[in-house]
Order: sequence, then structure tokens, then C-alpha cells
Amino acid sequence: MRAALCRSRWSIASAAWLGLAVIGAAGCSPVLASKQPSRRDVDLLSPGVPRNMVLAELGQPVATETKDGRRVEVFSFVQGYRKGVKVARTIGHGAADVMTLGLWEVVGTPTETTLNGHRVAYEVTYDASDRIDRVVLLKK
Repeated sequence: MRAALCRSRWSIASAAWLGLAVIGAAGCSPVLASKQPSRRDVDLLSPGVPRNMVLAELGQPVATETKDGRRVEVFSFVQGYRKGVKVARTIGHGAADVMTLGLWEVVGTPTETTLNGHRVAYEVTYDASDRIDRVVLLKK
């Protein structure tokens, strides 16, 4: 009787520790999916758009110089995902975690680590009134 009680306590304790481990591991891929970079609106990179709108969307340039009396700036950033895509990925990973009791993390976490946007670079030339004159895609 005492041996059976001891085994029962061991099983309960093991199950509790396993449950805590699963709960602790679960959630990495949903968190990573929700923290993916946001999509930047590169459609505004067209002639006539004021420089301040470009800075508001893309942030500070990585390089600025003057060529032939015109300002030329290089912007480099990670192009991320639309909000709807990020939300869908987060919900999908969360649901997969629940349905597999956390085992989805073996697949989900490496997936989110790998699929984290792609780096792009643009060269933007402005006219005398600081409006876009020309855009060159440097890296896609």
C-alpha cells in the first residue's frame, strides 16, 4: 500500500513538473510572431513626396551626402509584415501550442526566428525643395 501511494505521489509530481515545463515553453513562437517588424510604406517613395514624410515613415537615413548640389540619402531597414499577417501568425502559433500542449514550439520558434522580414535599401535623391526627385532600389 505504501509503495502504491509513493508511486502515485511521484506520478502527480512528475505530471506537475511536466505541465509547468510545457506552460513555460509555450508562448515563444506567438511572442516572436507578435514582435516581428512592421511593414513600411515604400509606396510613398515616389517623385514629389516631401522629405519629412519619408523620414516619418522610414526613420533616419544610414547615409547622407550631397551630389551635384542635391541631397542624396540611403535608407536601410528590415521590411516586415502587415498588422493582419502578424496577428494571424500570433493566433495560429497560440492555437497550435494549445492543441499540441506546447510541442508546436519545436517547429514554431525556429520558423519565427527565420521568417523575420528582409533587409532592403533605397537611395533617395531630393530636389532643391527637399521633395523626392529619384529613387533607386539598392537591395531587395
